[in-house]
Amino acid sequence: MKREIELLAPGGDIDSIKAAILAGADAVYCGLDRFNARNRAENITFENLNGIIRLAHKHRCEIFLTVNIIIVESEIPALLTMLNRLVNTRIDGIIVQDLGLLYLLSKYFPTLRVHASTQLTTHNPGQIKFLHHLGVTRTNLSRELNLDEIKKLSSVAHESGMLTEVFVHGSNCISFSGLCYMSSLHGGNSGNRGRCSQPCRDQYLTTAEGRDFPLNIKDNSAYSDLGALHDAGVDSIKIEGRIKKYHYVHTVVDAWRKQLQQFYEQGTTSIDDGDLRKVFNRDFSNSFLQSSIGRETFIDNPRDNSALHRSRQGGVSTTDSLTVAKRELYELKTEIIINVREGIEGLSIEQAPLRITASGSAGTPLGLLIETPEEAFTISSDTNLTQLIDATGGKGLHNDEGKKSLPHIDHQFLLKRLRPINETEYFIDDLNLDKLQDGLTLPFRSLTKIKIEILFVLNGSRERVSPVEMPALKRSGEEIKHSLSLLISSRDDLDLSVDGVAEIYFQLPSSTQDSSAELIELFNDSPQLVPWFPAVLIGEEYHAAVEFLHQLKPKKIVTNNSGVAYEAYQRGIPWVAGPYMNLVNSFSLLCLKENFNCSGAFVSNELNREQIKRIKKPAGFDLYYSMSHPIVLMTSRVCMFHPVTGCEKNIVDDKCIQRCDKSSSITNLKQVSFIIDKAKGGYHSVYNEYDFLNTDIVKDIPNTFSSFLIDLRDIKTNTRVEIEKPDIVRLFMQHLNGDSKATEQLNQGISPSTQTQYRQGI
Repeated sequence: MKREIELLAPGGDIDSIKAAILAGADAVYCGLDRFNARNRAENITFENLNGIIRLAHKHRCEIFLTVNIIIVESEIPALLTMLNRLVNTRIDGIIVQDLGLLYLLSKYFPTLRVHASTQLTTHNPGQIKFLHHLGVTRTNLSRELNLDEIKKLSSVAHESGMLTEVFVHGSNCISFSGLCYMSSLHGGNSGNRGRCSQPCRDQYLTTAEGRDFPLNIKDNSAYSDLGALHDAGVDSIKIEGRIKKYHYVHTVVDAWRKQLQQFYEQGTTSIDDGDLRKVFNRDFSNSFLQSSIGRETFIDNPRDNSALHRSRQGGVSTTDSLTVAKRELYELKTEIIINVREGIEGLSIEQAPLRITASGSAGTPLGLLIETPEEAFTISSDTNLTQLIDATGGKGLHNDEGKKSLPHIDHQFLLKRLRPINETEYFIDDLNLDKLQDGLTLPFRSLTKIKIEILFVLNGSRERVSPVEMPALKRSGEEIKHSLSLLISSRDDLDLSVDGVAEIYFQLPSSTQDSSAELIELFNDSPQLVPWFPAVLIGEEYHAAVEFLHQLKPKKIVTNNSGVAYEAYQRGIPWVAGPYMNLVNSFSLLCLKENFNCSGAFVSNELNREQIKRIKKPAGFDLYYSMSHPIVLMTSRVCMFHPVTGCEKNIVDDKCIQRCDKSSSITNLKQVSFIIDKAKGGYHSVYNEYDFLNTDIVKDIPNTFSSFLIDLRDIKTNTRVEIEKPDIVRLFMQHLNGDSKATEQLNQGISPSTQTQYRQGI
């Protein structure tokens, strides 16, 4: 019999969760109304959660809760309150992006199963080991990976006792998840906060290739790849769609359930995806899985493609056939809605009624018979009941020894003591004291023990976890002297170091296979250089980076990739977390320092002034801030030149990564331009038209940062830099020393620039 794969479905609201369960999902992922990466979904309240868990478990379905955003410092108390409630539910897993939350979960809530969100863009073995070190039990692999890469990473995960899941259907992001800042900068809706407004799907001025939606790609569908995913060792196949309605969820989950059943029973899969095309889609592509990323990956229309596809089935699409197709789909959709609605109305998320019958007399234990719809069990006190002198029910009653004030066990008192039961999947529907002698008492500790035992049974025989108090973090009180550091990517800039420049970082490409020997020579000849590792390192790129570490044995590195961070930690190499590791709270810094011996970190540039001020760095840990740089809005594995300027190749291959060196731009209908850049050895990136320049931070937040970074790489944007690089370095040095004239020269000589992120935050 074939190994079964979990079918993981989206649940953006209660009806969608019910629809997924009805269609045969093995698990559903859903979010509360806070702390999740789909704020546009209706989501659920905590009051609904226990009933949802109960309904799911009744149908052999698990519930995973999404807490998959980066969490700013001011939210930590509310987050901890939520975790204290969540840990005493029967939730099956919690999906996480923020490293600070991973720290809190591993340290204070070890009973919760933790899954790594796709927002952590896991794409190499070191990242899996990094996550395993933090207690993660499952990781969602990056959507950009091919089948061979997935197979290798699943093997690494299984060796560590971790599971892997892969998105197989639904919307595709053009950017690597967790590395997109386009919506954040343009509109203040951070994708890392669940508020993405999808500006990538906007209309742009028609490109040279005749495209109006050049950043819009087709939806993901691996329907025909199920057997290959099974052979690759994938443990869970995941459907995207938490902002989709219940009829969509049911249709897609039902289609995938049938595909799984056919695969299990017959060893074959269907190629007929007609049911999937009845509901919203932007056409389908499996180009990432099949390593065929190219022209076919894009679609020049972000709207629903289902009617157009249906009209083309006859071989030709006309206005009349499209009208007929729309009418037919409307009728099909109406039928689906009616049928699914009828099914989900029979599913209830109400808490289950619980009946309690108390019994006992003086000199015997208190007995409580607990009856749920599924079972009945008895709990007895560890001490005997005693008679009160005054049985009137008044306060301050005494036992017959007259020593202590003891409770009178009556209906009102028992309901109050057992009230926590109503915060579980059950509620006390009836409390019967007919078999309990009147005027009895029992020590408080015995009553507390009874309550704990009842909750233990109702919680699936899991111990109830006491509330965790907010860990008290204090500012280190260290006197911090700031310095200037530079980021370069060219040998021509090696002589930019002047007195007062603390460090020069050299940007490594994502792919170093063709330039490894040259790079080793460069760093050996220039021992002042510190390697700067990129955020994305896939397959051989990652192994080449690890080999580079092995050969060079650097005294220090900066890395934006947690896989390289793990390797540096294992090899005892001091390392600094780069700005694209999205560090936004004190606990994320503690996570890196205590678990991976990290020596310092860049604070995320998505934060505003007040959000940065709240962060408390650990003692002996350095904070860094990038005060001048081109703004990367997204990083992508697709070739963005296909829909923009054209490319002679139909698909992206290894030579494209190694050799392609191009730049272009696109402009949206609001006349905002974006720079598309592809450097040799790197991935395609979209840059903001204006650079980030923040000279205010030096005086705004004093005695905080050990070093301020200026990015001097040759990335051309629409910001005009009218100062030579040596003079830029000199002026920034003077600015750090309080020279207001230097500050004015910088703001005039690097223009236009933006501080939008520093002003609006997340």
